[in-house]
Amino acid sequence: MAFEMAERIVPGSAHSRGSVKFSRLQKVGYAQRAGRRAVDRSGFEYEVLDLYILGTRYAVRLEDLVRAVAEHGAVRVEGLARDWKYYLGATHGLAQVSVSGKGFNIELFDGGMYTTPLAALCRVIEHRERYAPVVKIPEPPVLSAGKDRRISPEQQQLAAFA
Repeated sequence: MAFEMAERIVPGSAHSRGSVKFSRLQKVGYAQRAGRRAVDRSGFEYEVLDLYILGTRYAVRLEDLVRAVAEHGAVRVEGLARDWKYYLGATHGLAQVSVSGKGFNIELFDGGMYTTPLAALCRVIEHRERYAPVVKIPEPPVLSAGKDRRISPEQQQLAAFA
């Protein structure tokens, strides 16, 4: 038992326990509150939380983030560019508190799903930690429509799936 607990698990590798298969979460970035202020298109400055995901820099407006965590709402994930000052760009995704209330899920429009522990994110917001890890949520396995599916006698099988 102690050997199993001490076993080093490689991030991103797939493991199986019985007949249930799962994959480990892979760290792909971090969230940081650096005290930056970014200017939006209207010229207003906002303090932002920086998100670095797969080498790309994003930002979440801090006041919107605090409101979203308190009310379990959604918040925009915007691009962050630097040219003398930091500027907020287009909206690249949405983020919200998970259903369990233990994570903060980030969904980017280009197809990525990421999460960070809500407790770690709150510590970053409160300046008690510098970073919160961001991990990629693994894609669910794709099930084929025609295989391993039983058809009841009342249903008809479509010719396209036969």
